[in-house]
Amino acid sequence: MKQKTTSKSTRYLLSRFIPYFKKYRFILVLDLFCATLTTLCDIILPLIVRHLTDLGLNDMSALTVRLILSVGALYLGLRIVDVLAHYFMQDVGHVMGARIETDMRRDLFSHLHKLSFSYYSNTKVGQLMSRITSDLFDITEFAHHCPEEFFIAGIKIVLSFAILCKTDVWLTLIIFALLPVMFVCSRKFRRSMRNAFKRSREQLGEINAQVEDSLLGVRVVKSFANEDIENQKFEKGNLKFLDTKKLTYKYMAGFHSSTRFFDGLMYIVVVVAGSLFMMRGRIYAPDFVAYLLYVSTLLTSIRRIVEFSEQFQRGMTGIERFVEILDEPVEIADKEDAIELTDVSGDIDLENVTFRYSDTTDEVLSKINLHINRGEHIALVGPSGAGKTTLCNLIPRFYDVTEGSIKVDGIEIRDVTTHSLRNNIGIVQQDVYLFSGTVYENIEYGLPGASHEEIERAAQLAGAHEFILELPDGYNTFVGERGVKLSGGQKQRISIARVFLKNPPILILDEATSALDNESELIVQKSLSELAEGRTTITIAHRLTTIRNATKILVLTDDGIAESGNHKELMEQKGLYYNLYNMYNV
Repeated sequence: MKQKTTSKSTRYLLSRFIPYFKKYRFILVLDLFCATLTTLCDIILPLIVRHLTDLGLNDMSALTVRLILSVGALYLGLRIVDVLAHYFMQDVGHVMGARIETDMRRDLFSHLHKLSFSYYSNTKVGQLMSRITSDLFDITEFAHHCPEEFFIAGIKIVLSFAILCKTDVWLTLIIFALLPVMFVCSRKFRRSMRNAFKRSREQLGEINAQVEDSLLGVRVVKSFANEDIENQKFEKGNLKFLDTKKLTYKYMAGFHSSTRFFDGLMYIVVVVAGSLFMMRGRIYAPDFVAYLLYVSTLLTSIRRIVEFSEQFQRGMTGIERFVEILDEPVEIADKEDAIELTDVSGDIDLENVTFRYSDTTDEVLSKINLHINRGEHIALVGPSGAGKTTLCNLIPRFYDVTEGSIKVDGIEIRDVTTHSLRNNIGIVQQDVYLFSGTVYENIEYGLPGASHEEIERAAQLAGAHEFILELPDGYNTFVGERGVKLSGGQKQRISIARVFLKNPPILILDEATSALDNESELIVQKSLSELAEGRTTITIAHRLTTIRNATKILVLTDDGIAESGNHKELMEQKGLYYNLYNMYNV
């Protein structure tokens, strides 16, 4: 997948993220209320210390045991409130963040299923895995702490400023004058940190993609004894990830060091300037003690914001990569007034269909006109690259036609919902995909919720029931990753059983037997013939002996449909089909 180098603005990213708080606004309000309580507890302590210090210096007789115990009891009560509020923030607040992360991951996964085939043709699955998993890990902390930390810091800074100004305006202005300088100096490091975090996430996605590619192709790796090559490829990506981490830590070190410098500078200014003011009688000792405590509270708040900046940038990076996926346009979308396609009989019409992929100007199909009657068996043959599979992909709307229209039972397929359209089409492909699970679960995928009897019946129709019973656990046998524990013929028959269970009126067979051995092909071909019975069927075939009984055979070339007719008619013409048939059956 092409990496996107342009970063989106923080304002835009937050505008996309904040709506996720809507479902949890009550929890958020309670969380911020608890944050207010903990903040007030911190603010009150310097006032208590100032009051006791003032009494100790000016009126020792007023500093009684009863007063001290009362103040201690008051502060103990405040601390109990602080502990309870903090517990709520740590428990319920974090759960709120985890729920938001879950919602975002759900939306991301749902959106990925809406994207067209063309998107996945240019995207590495490992990168998508990284975005769904690791990129959203920091969202829990971000969603919880972001409003909380800024809210607490805002309260403490405002209250501290007001109280400090009441003690000495000029000293307060001197301290606060340093804050803008600190934020300006750290701004460059913050931007660099965010870019470094993003590069680190992108490289982690590349590692995931490389690992997935290598492990899924482990049989090829071992058959060519290329373990060393795979190790070298992984080492290269792993070291590149290390370099991005080094850069990240470099910017983090600069960021924290610069803020630490200003943190110490403000303490020095308070001590030196405050001592000079106290020498000249502008500030009294109790006020100065309280002033130091409030400055400590202020700097603690600033330090927390600074420390949170790292988490903030990590969170914003995750949100940015999340938004990049969600902003990918859904090319195949239902119209607002799309209707449900029901009671399908199976008539299909292609009218002046022209198609080109979005990333090219070359037409794959041009001005194709074709009428298929319900129950008719149409076979598509021709050289590779002529557009046979592309034509079949247009009928279930995996891609939209560039020009022209496709109709099912006289209804334009763009006027119906994609779910109802695809629900009436069954597809058996050459490259069978079985999900990691049991045989039963893979067949049930054709009709979720089907009964055991229906699943067995579908397996029997597909010629799969007998071999399934011979498996170690029958229908409950685990098929392994992508069905690696089964042979090609067994996997194909399970995929056919899946379509039998679905029972669609339209069937597309895309070179369903071309990868099988002769024995398996005969078994599977028999199953396919039974599956096609009574359905509108479109078959793509390279082994032309498998489509001799088709109602109509179309020879598709770069120039469109070159020949049309049944097997006997085309053989008598001694044209392209005749040559292709003899070429493959010498």
